[in-house]
Amino acid sequence: MCGICGISYADQRIPERSLLEKMTRAILHRGPDGDGFYLNPGIGLGMRRLAIIDIAGGHQPIPNEDETLWVIFNGESHNYLQLHAELTKRGHEFRTHSDTECIVHLYEEYGDECVQHLRGQAALALWDLKQRKLLLARDRLGKKPLYYSLQNGTLSFASELNALLQALPQRPAINLQALDLYLSLQYIPDPLTIYQGVYKLPPAHRLLWQNGTAKIEKYWDLAYQPKHSLREEELIEELRALLKEAVQMRLISEVPLGAHLSGGIDSSVIVALMAELSDAPVKTFSVGFEEQSFSELQYARAVAQTYSTDHHEFILTFENLPATLETITRHFGEPFADPSAIPLYHISKVTREHVTVVLNGDGGDENFAGYQRYWLDPLANRYLQAPPFLTRRLIPSIVHHLPDSAARPVGQGLVNGLKRLGRLPHIDPRASILRWGSYFSPAQRAQLWKAEFQFDPHNAQNLLIEQFDSIEGSWLDKTLYTDLHTYLPGDLLVKADRMAMAASIEPRSPFLDYKVMEWSARVPDRFKVRGMSGKYLLRKAFAKELPAPIQRRGKQGFGIPIGVWFRGPLYAWSKELLIGSGNPMEQWFRRQTIHSLLEEHRNGKADHGKRIYALVMLALWHQG
Repeated sequence: MCGICGISYADQRIPERSLLEKMTRAILHRGPDGDGFYLNPGIGLGMRRLAIIDIAGGHQPIPNEDETLWVIFNGESHNYLQLHAELTKRGHEFRTHSDTECIVHLYEEYGDECVQHLRGQAALALWDLKQRKLLLARDRLGKKPLYYSLQNGTLSFASELNALLQALPQRPAINLQALDLYLSLQYIPDPLTIYQGVYKLPPAHRLLWQNGTAKIEKYWDLAYQPKHSLREEELIEELRALLKEAVQMRLISEVPLGAHLSGGIDSSVIVALMAELSDAPVKTFSVGFEEQSFSELQYARAVAQTYSTDHHEFILTFENLPATLETITRHFGEPFADPSAIPLYHISKVTREHVTVVLNGDGGDENFAGYQRYWLDPLANRYLQAPPFLTRRLIPSIVHHLPDSAARPVGQGLVNGLKRLGRLPHIDPRASILRWGSYFSPAQRAQLWKAEFQFDPHNAQNLLIEQFDSIEGSWLDKTLYTDLHTYLPGDLLVKADRMAMAASIEPRSPFLDYKVMEWSARVPDRFKVRGMSGKYLLRKAFAKELPAPIQRRGKQGFGIPIGVWFRGPLYAWSKELLIGSGNPMEQWFRRQTIHSLLEEHRNGKADHGKRIYALVMLALWHQG
């Protein structure tokens, strides 16, 4: 696990080592165990290393036998032992026992297709000296980041934006189209970034740079057809075997490892499998809140007790939150408004005091349909076919007076599902996450921007619809595919990577093993969603391993009480930040609109907590 960066010229100039050193210093947190550089006409590679595999010998950059190929690698190839054995049989000679060295020999065998043989998480740069060609690539799901910019015959790239900016002659202008998408989605979708002329390489893509020309290619995608024709018992058997293998591969490490345990089904299943495969007690880490309605600690404790883990907990409060937000904003490098990054940052810091590698349950919801909206979507589609006087007047007025079925602000169950149906915005149903989300709607964005800024009100919706319509399959297939190509790599995996690397730990996600994902994509809908519940097959497959409280509970999500905090202890701070004198927001946004958001939220007239958080993170990023 590392941070990588580099500069390549179309001509024979050699990049300055001092410039590469500036880039690597900006990603020191990604690799505190050492650095490495390679310089040659037309190319300069740099990296920071977090030593996990072959601690003694795995220093990068790593060449092939005759030093005509050089690679830097951020990630882990969990099948590297198998690859090492296969490549040795083919006559390749290894200098190290690291997974990184496999890549140069895979390139010798398969050329640009080498990345398809890696099973894990990866962002890599490989320089082919003979062809004077640079290969950049990201793993299939986008677990590891890679940013790039092409300017005046120069290709610059890095694991994080802050490192890439060190290589550019000046800070680029802000991309306001990307900023408008951020207001809708809480993140900036690939290939865009907040800066003009700076891009994210999308997941499952490679960039080939040769003779001053760049070519970007997609090398993998999920297929949801044909569906498995197996019986339920056979599907359960295959799922258990696949997940067990995925966990076992991710237990290979020369440093201590543990697990992030939320108390949800996904992380509980991972801990159960780790306990089965480990000789020593699993180290588990959980985060909770003083506000009990948001805390999942009781569920995490139930799992920890069941498997006698070495359990550690952290309680998050609002104290020192402004300083925390400033810190995590720097790590994201651009506006990012998923508030669950806050507890993840803190639990990662606690985790690093005990282990260097941590397994998690990321991807379970997107694989096996865990979100509430996956079963609400069909209800909503039928609901909106009813006469408007029912859907927009009578039913909303009735369900408005029904009590919540859960203590959380976003409740669970049928009653709260009906309430959400009654509040559905006018969003195309194919953009599922937008119609159930709580960030800025098209109308709210129009009120926020000053008159001189005009954007397509449906830009985010169109982006999601493009993904939805790009495959054949059921409505659920299309929704899962959309989330796996937008929300997962744009939000969840960005959050997981940046907050883990901020603490210099390596996250590993067995549910995001591509073989697990290819298999789960072909599972029929009835084994994913049943009634008002998702993850049917996953629950059934691991029913015996899950404590009773975990089996019974629905999807809660990693919510935090930002709405409560912005009404109380953080109200004055956020108001000064957003509408105080000289604040940066006034160049784009109407001050009165922001003031109304703050006051409506404070007075309980509306819940604008997530919208205020998005503006706060934007303001903090701009200040930095």
